[in-house]
Amino acid sequence: MELTQGIVIKSTGKNYLIQSGKDIFSCTLRGKLRLVNSRKTNPVAVGDHVQFYLLDDENTGLIEKVEKRRNHLLRKSTNLSKQSQVIAANIDQAVLIATLNYPKTTRLFIDRFIVSAESFNIPVVLVFNKVDLYDETLKSELDDLKAVYNHIVAAVHVVSAVDKQHKPEIQRILKDKISVVAGHSGVGKSSFINLADPKLHIETNPLSKTHQTGKHTTTFAEMHSLDFGGYVIDTPGIKAFGISHIDKTELYHFFPEMFAVAADCKFYNCLHIDEPGCAVKQAVIDGEIAESRYYSYLNLFFDDRSKYRAPNY
Repeated sequence: MELTQGIVIKSTGKNYLIQSGKDIFSCTLRGKLRLVNSRKTNPVAVGDHVQFYLLDDENTGLIEKVEKRRNHLLRKSTNLSKQSQVIAANIDQAVLIATLNYPKTTRLFIDRFIVSAESFNIPVVLVFNKVDLYDETLKSELDDLKAVYNHIVAAVHVVSAVDKQHKPEIQRILKDKISVVAGHSGVGKSSFINLADPKLHIETNPLSKTHQTGKHTTTFAEMHSLDFGGYVIDTPGIKAFGISHIDKTELYHFFPEMFAVAADCKFYNCLHIDEPGCAVKQAVIDGEIAESRYYSYLNLFFDDRSKYRAPNY
C-alpha cells in the first residue's frame, strides 16, 4: 500500500486533520505510534510531517510514520501520568501574547515560556497586547518590561489587537513564517490572528466578569494558512510551560544575560545560588541583570517550592 505525505494541521487528541497538497484527510494513529514516546501525552502534534495510508473511502487515513522534528514546543500536561504535551512542531517562531491588565501575564510566566522555547532553539517574539487599555502606571511597567526583554527575545512589540492601525505591524510579525501563537486565555490570541487575516474568523469571547480571566475559545491547536504568506498555529490558553526536560545545572544557559557572565564565576560548576564569587549574583547587584529575571531563575530551579520566592512580577 502506497504511503502519502502530509502535514498535521489540527489535532483533537485522537483524530488528526492532515493536509497533503490541496487535499485534507481525517486520520488516526496506528497503535504502535501511541507508544513511541510514553513521556508525552501526544505522539503527533500540529506541524508534524507524517506519512499515512489512505483507507477505502479515500477521505480517511492511518498515520504510519512521523518524520523527525526540527523542534517542538512543550506545555505542562494536565494528565499527571505524563510529563508534558507537545503544543506544536517544526516552528519558525513562538509568539507569546502577554497583557499587563486583566488577565495579567506575570514575568515568571514570560520567563518560563522563553526558557521552554529557547531550549528547542525556537526564537521568541514577545507581544504586549491591549495597549489601548493601559493607564499611566501600566505604561510605566511596560517601559520597564521592554527594557528587560528587548535584549533577550528576538523582538518585542506593543499592539492593540482591536485597532486596525496595528494590522500592518502584526502582519509583519507573522509574514512568511510558521508561527505558534500562545498565551493565557483572554490575552487576545484569537483577536491578534483575526486582525492579521480576517478571513480566518477565529472565535473570540469576552473576559469573565466575575474573575476577569479569559474563556477558552480554542479547544485544540490548529494551523491556518495566511493570505499574506506564512502559517499560524492557534493554541488553547496555556497556564504553564514544561521545562522538566532541562537539566537544572544547565538552566542558566537559557537566561542569555546570565550565561554571558557565568564564565567569570569563581567556580566552574557554580549554580548561581549560594556560591561565593558568583559573577551572576554580582551582576544582579550591579543592575546588569534584572532582579525579576534572577528571581525567575530561582523559581524555575527550585520548581516554585523553595524559600526562593519571586515577588509578584
